[in-house]
Amino acid sequence: MLIAAVVALAAVVGLTLGLLGGGGSILMVPLLTYVAGMPTAEAITASLVVVGATSAVSAVGHARAGRVRWRTGLLFGAAGMTGALAGGLIGGHLPGQLLMAAFAMLMVITALAMLRGRRSPATTGEATPSAGRVLLVGAGVGLVTGLLGAGGGFLIVPALTLLAGLPITAAVGTSLLVIAMNSAAGLAGHLTAVPVDWALTGAITAAAVLGSLAGARLLTRVSAEKLRRGFGWFVLIMGAFVLVQEAPAGARLPALIVLLGVAGAVGTCSAFVPRCPLRHAGIVTPRASGV
Repeated sequence: MLIAAVVALAAVVGLTLGLLGGGGSILMVPLLTYVAGMPTAEAITASLVVVGATSAVSAVGHARAGRVRWRTGLLFGAAGMTGALAGGLIGGHLPGQLLMAAFAMLMVITALAMLRGRRSPATTGEATPSAGRVLLVGAGVGLVTGLLGAGGGFLIVPALTLLAGLPITAAVGTSLLVIAMNSAAGLAGHLTAVPVDWALTGAITAAAVLGSLAGARLLTRVSAEKLRRGFGWFVLIMGAFVLVQEAPAGARLPALIVLLGVAGAVGTCSAFVPRCPLRHAGIVTPRASGV
């Protein structure tokens, strides 16, 4: 029964990936940790399998539509694989509580990026990126992927638009190629120290892939903007939950009070302050009435 629930939730994560083109994988590690009961290191390793396979399948569809820039993606991905391998080797030996706390912070950053939305800089054409900058940024993003088991699309897409001047659609498609490469390298690093339940991981991966394919088919029927914002708030709440859950026992109540205070301040600002900076940042949508 528990396995069926985990597989079903993995399909939902995959569905979100298909609809949004990224972001859904950030929920895979908490799903495997808190629902499937995997140890943190094993959950991160299994997440790399799921994220890598789902991204690779999605990248095929983008490539057929001409939305993958192979030269830029392979250069960025090659650098990322080095960082991801290092992250995988390091992550397999770090305490689970530390990894989950870092992952919770990554969830918060991802949620804020999703709430703001993707902004494509004004460019006159695709530029030839500096190889040094691409290698440096690619290795950094790969390190995050290998260490924490998240795809890092919210980091890769802006990097591709700024470094290479790619249009947002090409950046999304190319990022999937990079994520697949980084996930494979990070997985290789983790497998040196972490065992994997391949039967369960395979079932979860299949469910996530099928969900992503279904999400891609539903893309034209669902408001991506509303879904992105709703999912962003959900990831933010989950990130706060993980932070409280992983805090030392004596610090959980103070941490919860602080988070509730911040949430109350954000809600008050967005609802009642006409010049709330959160509106200008795009994190909240102004009300339709004359506020």
